[in-house]
Amino acid sequence: MKKTEIINTLKEMPDEFSADELIERILLLQKIDAGLNQVKEGKVYSEEEAEQKLDRWLK
Repeated sequence: MKKTEIINTLKEMPDEFSADELIERILLLQKIDAGLNQVKEGKVYSEEEAEQKLDRWLK
């Protein structure tokens, strides 16, 4: 995560917000960033692989 992302997030927040709201927003951005990095590294499942995993989990 980059400092500029945090600064932009702060600018997008309303004038008054709780620390919890800011932390939730930062965690969301961190998770999105981690997901994008996984895609870049090829750590993804095909639709068929995902369906197989879901079938096993749901049974």
